[in-house]
Amino acid sequence: MTDTMQILDRLAKDFPSPKSELHFENAFQLLVAVILSAQCTDKRVNLITPALFACAPDAKSMAAMPVERLEQLIHSCGFYHSKARYLKEMSQDLLDRFGGQVPDSIERLRTLAGVGRKTANVVYAVAFGGQAIAVDTHVFRVSNRLGIVDAKNVLDTEKQLMQAIPQHMWADSHHYLLLHGRYVCKAQRPLCNRCSVRDLCKTYAENDHE
Repeated sequence: MTDTMQILDRLAKDFPSPKSELHFENAFQLLVAVILSAQCTDKRVNLITPALFACAPDAKSMAAMPVERLEQLIHSCGFYHSKARYLKEMSQDLLDRFGGQVPDSIERLRTLAGVGRKTANVVYAVAFGGQAIAVDTHVFRVSNRLGIVDAKNVLDTEKQLMQAIPQHMWADSHHYLLLHGRYVCKAQRPLCNRCSVRDLCKTYAENDHE
């Protein structure tokens, strides 16, 4: 078994039910929540979305909502001017081109306003059960620290992870790496004493730990 597969096997035991920590009831709500999560924690998004979805539960109602009202509802998640605009434009895109329904392919998802590669991959994997690796700050940091990849940017990280991990494991592996980064391999103070894969970690070894 390669180091990568050993790492994933152990992380699977640490996080036996890997799933998004965003709260949502359907693909549209997930898409909205992921857009809001840029530069914002899932915890904060989950505080915002109940009131937002009470006012705008679907693409039609969100597209019709005045942008000023949207900004009020999402103000605390940061970058609310641009996020409110993206939500309105994305919702209108769904109405104009997809009958108000969220498309179930990465390619079509990425044609929506405010939807980049990471967001499309998350929605495709989580809402539709597809296999994709979304690289956020946690996945980028952890996969490079562990030595699964050696990449300078998000796109190269995604490509190298796709090569290193069997396709049927892509979606779960995204969550393993994300959750490990969120709760153990933190950005400022990684909890190496609690890490189940430190003996396989490139960075831990380079720091002369025994």
